[in-house]
Amino acid sequence: MIPELDISDTSAVRMVSSRQQYVMSRPVYSEDSFAEDHERIQRKQKTLLDHGKDYLTCDAKRAKRTLLSFLPVIGWLRTYRVREWLLGDVVSGVSTGLVAIMQGLAFSLLASLPVSYGLYTAFFPVLTYFFLGTSRHISIGSFPVLSLMIGAVVTRLVPEEGPHANITDFEGLSQDQRRVLVASSVTFLMGIFQLSMGILQVGFIVVYLSDTLVSGFTTAAAVHILVSQLKFVLGLSVPGFSGPLSIIYTLESIFVQITSTNMCDLVMSIVIMVVVFIVKELNDRYKPKLPVPVPIEVIMTIIACAVSYSFNFDERYNVDVVGRMISGYESPISPSVAIFQESAVEAFSIAMVGFAVAFSVAKVYSIKHDYTIDGNQELVAFGVSNIFGASFRSFAASTALSRTAVQESSGGKTQVAGLISAMMAMIVTVALGFLLEPLPRSVLGALVIVNLKGMLMQFREIVYLWWRDKPECVVWVATCLGAILLGLDLGLALGLGVELLTVIFRAQFPRCSTLASIPGTDLYRDRKDYEQTFEPKGVKIFRIPSPIFFANIEFIKTKLVEAVGFNPLRVLRKRNKLIRKIKKQLQKKDKDITEKGIMDLFYTSPDGFKVMMEELDLPSDLRDLPFRVNWNAELPSDISAPRVDLHSLILDFSAVSFLDISALKGLKSALKEFIRIQVDVYIVSCDAFILEKLHSCMFFDDEILTSMFFPTLHDAMLHVYEKQRHGQSKAWVLKNTKL
Repeated sequence: MIPELDISDTSAVRMVSSRQQYVMSRPVYSEDSFAEDHERIQRKQKTLLDHGKDYLTCDAKRAKRTLLSFLPVIGWLRTYRVREWLLGDVVSGVSTGLVAIMQGLAFSLLASLPVSYGLYTAFFPVLTYFFLGTSRHISIGSFPVLSLMIGAVVTRLVPEEGPHANITDFEGLSQDQRRVLVASSVTFLMGIFQLSMGILQVGFIVVYLSDTLVSGFTTAAAVHILVSQLKFVLGLSVPGFSGPLSIIYTLESIFVQITSTNMCDLVMSIVIMVVVFIVKELNDRYKPKLPVPVPIEVIMTIIACAVSYSFNFDERYNVDVVGRMISGYESPISPSVAIFQESAVEAFSIAMVGFAVAFSVAKVYSIKHDYTIDGNQELVAFGVSNIFGASFRSFAASTALSRTAVQESSGGKTQVAGLISAMMAMIVTVALGFLLEPLPRSVLGALVIVNLKGMLMQFREIVYLWWRDKPECVVWVATCLGAILLGLDLGLALGLGVELLTVIFRAQFPRCSTLASIPGTDLYRDRKDYEQTFEPKGVKIFRIPSPIFFANIEFIKTKLVEAVGFNPLRVLRKRNKLIRKIKKQLQKKDKDITEKGIMDLFYTSPDGFKVMMEELDLPSDLRDLPFRVNWNAELPSDISAPRVDLHSLILDFSAVSFLDISALKGLKSALKEFIRIQVDVYIVSCDAFILEKLHSCMFFDDEILTSMFFPTLHDAMLHVYEKQRHGQSKAWVLKNTKL
């Protein structure tokens, strides 16, 4: 085969001649002839028993590999460059530790817990992730979305006003202790879910949380966080609400009390938000010139503590302060099984969201620094970290992009930086916690709000998605609105449902197209997309751009009928009716049949005549007739039969990745309908796995042959040209009919 370029103008010739070209000469192959010339390697497919044996087989090499995969710290610690990395890790650990302390204090308010337990979350989960995690750069600790989801469960089971849930483990506990028990139990169950998924090697499940869905979900969470912090910024006493429309009830309660706003809290919050926002913008602008970002949150927290203590804000202005900080660490506690039963759905949602966010952040930095991360091992690491942390009263841990960015940008190379940040949190918990007691809660609320900028800015994605991918925009909007109005757990479920519906919609209604040849090449493109195309007379090339399965086979058959311009089954039925009519006339030996010119339509056969009544949907058996019908001849006015000018139909299977049994049956019936009206059908670029399945499912018979399959579209076209050149076609295109 030697493609030739037919170019008339000289400018086009110069442009083409400047490009690389290739010339190829080879036989025209069908799948059968290709198999004859090129022997295929017969690969033995492993059975389930073989996979089980491989999984259970153990040797020294595999034991070492398993140990390194379970304890990734061994791998990177052996190659740790002390002189090059240690100083950067120390500086990064101190910087990240300061941010983690402030975020731990602030995010504990989202979880409806005493602020001391935010420091626990900045310490305990980091210790286990240091040994088990595969990411070297993410900062483990509290994450605002997870804190808010934990807080929703806490306020549902232990509301600020009214009776708590009927749980026996609550007996003899104060309200704060009950809330801590709920948060730690939900976190423990969350860790069990993550660990189980890691052990079962189902880390791939996170792919069902697309970037669009996570963006819409985190944006909705940012709105919830913003609303939940207004009571601290305004100095109001607002009860916690949970369930659908909880954000509406919270806003209603805030606006009812808006005249009771504490002006000291409001002014202090506004000042802190403005200052922190400006300094953060400057940090971003001068990031290349700064060795480490300015820890403005820490600075403003120290100033606020000093001012609050000096002017006695809590008594003079009735400002709500942090109050007593727990010094040191409390003894471990066991989770409550009763709380497991009450919060299983929420715990699973929290586990999925926490891992999805952490894995996406870890993947960004692993690509940037050229190392690999293991999704299943990350699930194990986060599962163990959350179980271990929950045993010591911490709440859900994941990562925060802002904190991770600080750890990486300030010189962090490994999780040694994370370990140092945990030590910083431990020092504050054990020795310096009392210094934070005069800190106003409104300051923490302001710090939470000002750190929502990145998530709230995701609203800009609506316009981007609308102009580029409307189904993705629908997923974003549905997830965001659902999570805002129905709550984060139901909103996540709604987003997943809409996302799966869009996938089903895309697969069930694929964009099928009719292809045409690009002159002078062996390329074929959608005829609607190019002006200069060539569509051979009597040939249709139909491209199927998706898998074929039970849900879309009827749609594809409908599109195929639209592409060729007629329904082959109706053509077959009309022809069969006409043949039955002719048979009856021949049985009566009607002499008028010659006078009407009908006999001129047939070629006389030396064989005898025998009448066979056929089902209209089956091909007529013309072998016993004393003539052969030429459907292309001009028929008398009193005999109507559809004329078909299509002699070859080519189906492009290059994008078909699988074919199920139901679709196989539908495809077989569709192909036979065309074959029975004498249209040659060819299938090109069919995947080898699909071909094997067609053989194993008895797809081929006397009508559908293996010779119909070709390795490329151009091979099939050359075969059609050659066949038509020798006059072997028996069919034509339908014109001016209602079929």
